[in-house]
Amino acid sequence: MVARSPGVRVLPNAITVLAMCAGLSAVQFALSGNFAAAIAAIAVAAVLDSLDGRIARLLDATSKMGAELDSLADAISFGVAPALVLYVWRFEGNRLGWVVALVFAVCIILRLARFNTLLDDTEQPLYAKEFFVGVPAPAGGLLLLLPLILRVQIGRDGWWSTGPVVAVWTVAIAALLISRIPTLSLKTIRVPARAVAPLLVLVGLLAAAVITYPWVALASALIIYLLHIPYAVRRSHWLANHPEAWDVPPRERRAIRRAHGVGRRLGLRPPMRKVAGAARRAVSVARRNGNGHRGGAVLLPTDSNRVRRSVLRGRGWRRTGLRRNQARPSRGDQ
Repeated sequence: MVARSPGVRVLPNAITVLAMCAGLSAVQFALSGNFAAAIAAIAVAAVLDSLDGRIARLLDATSKMGAELDSLADAISFGVAPALVLYVWRFEGNRLGWVVALVFAVCIILRLARFNTLLDDTEQPLYAKEFFVGVPAPAGGLLLLLPLILRVQIGRDGWWSTGPVVAVWTVAIAALLISRIPTLSLKTIRVPARAVAPLLVLVGLLAAAVITYPWVALASALIIYLLHIPYAVRRSHWLANHPEAWDVPPRERRAIRRAHGVGRRLGLRPPMRKVAGAARRAVSVARRNGNGHRGGAVLLPTDSNRVRRSVLRGRGWRRTGLRRNQARPSRGDQ
């Protein structure tokens, strides 16, 4: 067995320390009035945070110390640093603003504590690894700075940068951090082989957009991230109701969705045109056999039962919206 070198063990932790230094540097940039550099420092911390864990798993250098260090670095880089940057920019000297900044920092720490406890939870369903519980810390730290990003891009203050709006925005992001709302985890997304080349082209275009229009690209990415939350909630709800799709590839999941159809996902039944047509044919058979109307009701002959059975077998009792051998429940049973 080949022993792993100490350098390999240190590399992921060194990246984590760099991310923490970038987050702390954002506070220093804010104190000197360079808010563009403060935003860039927190964005760099987010990029480094996404790399340290992957590199640790790739090099088989994961450790308990690395996990604890990563949580502490996230608390500083995406909790304390963004809160202080926002306080220096908009709430300096305002006691209520300081309370709002404290609320955000506390929610980040609570979110990280819950994340660490969920790592040891062995009773979660298989699909749970595809989602985060609440907004992750790096996304939350950047979302908090969205009003400041708009201020830097536009170059002047507006309704988005007023004190009350920024305070409400801060509390809303803090609530998303500690909420139970599912958000997608990029760690489990797999790209088909035929989509690799177009994806690399898209990455190149995104890199060019970030270099040319950095604040517009960052603000657009954050807004798209917020807009994806309803989709994540819907997908999580669908997976919770379809255990057969938990451990199958994406292509088979799409087949399961198509098999259930839009109407079934929404709890609706298809139109009853086919059933009405079958009933009309049965009535015409009864009239041809000479049974007409008796007392306002149509009496179907015995042969009409065979007609109904053949219609159900031919067209599929599931597609016609009927339940086989089950009586329809009354209002009191529903």
